[in-house]
Amino acid sequence: MSGPRIEEIRAALEARLQPLELEVLDESAAHAGHAGAREGGHYRVHIVSEHFRGHPPLARHRLVYEALAGLMGRGIHALAIRAETADEISRGKPPR
Repeated sequence: MSGPRIEEIRAALEARLQPLELEVLDESAAHAGHAGAREGGHYRVHIVSEHFRGHPPLARHRLVYEALAGLMGRGIHALAIRAETADEISRGKPPR
């Protein structure tokens, strides 16, 4: 699925983190009626970037949130993040 918000998320992540792989899913429909849904959508991001190398999971998530700071609260209400490096993918490391 694609849309203006997904394209904004993609553009922000691509500009800041130069991902090797990037998948952005809009899961907002599954949260319809949720009180926070009025504040923005629910999104799931899988991103593979060498910017994550040497960073623990929390630091990786912070990098993603920093890249999306301009969208948080005005278009994104909830964000699920899976952030990996290319060699973690090739080793079959379980998702975070």
